[in-house]
Amino acid sequence: MKTLFKKCVAFSLLGASLISNSLQAQDNPIVIGHAIDLSGPNSSLGRDYVAGITTYFDSLNRSGGINGRRVKYLVRDDQGSPQQSVKAVNELLEKDKAEYLLGGVGAGVTDAVVSSPRFAQSNMTLFAPLVGSAKNYGNRVLFWRPTPEQEMQYIFSYFDKLGIKQVGIALQNNSINHEMYQYVVSEVKRRNMVLSGVAKISDTPADMTREATALAKATPNIVITVADTVATGLFLKEFRKHAPRTFVAGMSTINLDTLAEIAGPTSLEWTVFSQVVPNPQGKKSVIQIDHSNMMRKFRDEDISSLTFEGFMVAKTLSKAIQMSKSGRDGLQTIASQRTPIDLGGVILTPSENSFHLSSYVDVALFRKGGGLLF
Repeated sequence: MKTLFKKCVAFSLLGASLISNSLQAQDNPIVIGHAIDLSGPNSSLGRDYVAGITTYFDSLNRSGGINGRRVKYLVRDDQGSPQQSVKAVNELLEKDKAEYLLGGVGAGVTDAVVSSPRFAQSNMTLFAPLVGSAKNYGNRVLFWRPTPEQEMQYIFSYFDKLGIKQVGIALQNNSINHEMYQYVVSEVKRRNMVLSGVAKISDTPADMTREATALAKATPNIVITVADTVATGLFLKEFRKHAPRTFVAGMSTINLDTLAEIAGPTSLEWTVFSQVVPNPQGKKSVIQIDHSNMMRKFRDEDISSLTFEGFMVAKTLSKAIQMSKSGRDGLQTIASQRTPIDLGGVILTPSENSFHLSSYVDVALFRKGGGLLF
């Protein structure tokens, strides 16, 4: 009888311990903060990105979280404003005690956050901002996506194989785009291509018409845009009046929904955009299938390249958190490792001093009538 009593007491204590540990895990979540544009000029990019991230964390929490701790993913709308982004990050750090920070859309908000005193004091790494400029932030920013130069290199290689040699550039002339513009010019020269002309994108309609018309008359085989979404849309709207069947190429950070609104859907024909993830509609890898299934289970939104990228970013961050060690966060650990990381058919290849985890690049062409063809 005493033995049975002792076993009952032991079992009760074990059960109480398990319940206590479970409650403790619920009361001690891993707080991940994210300041990103949800209502400003890049809101459709931000919303898709967040939808993919949220989907992965929802599925992760459903299966027990990370090491028994659930993920608390907090998103604040920075409206695409550098000032608002700094304010949102400060609140995530001070009020919400975020342990990890995900980045926003564009070099402007990234510059502002990295330069802010509170972020500098945190000694944290800003992870996976959607930035299309060539600026290097050192170890304060860890990008998930490949470098903009890698994206541009792939665009050049793609059209080089088609025998295209006449290249035009549509340039939004500001400090953010200067380095990429210089890179494009040097790449044209290195590949023995010919620079047909440069259209300087202006907010003034008359200037924009003149610049786009002059570049069309120079008859380039392809025009590469070094510009943000709005500037690219304004250029396309005018350029297509004179060159409806000339290739125009842009990078993956272009907001395609906004582009269509500004330039009109027919202007998107014969446009090509670099992509930093495989076809999100594809079924060739485990992670493509997981993303598709989880989006259907947890979200109402359509799947896209950005939801897929967000899904993989969240999975990468989860792996980094699992690798965390005392005195060093998991992002620093994952950035310094030299072995490939398999996300389920998509391989990350960290390399020394690159601060970019993925090197995957592809291109997608707009179909007639809309929709991307990978």
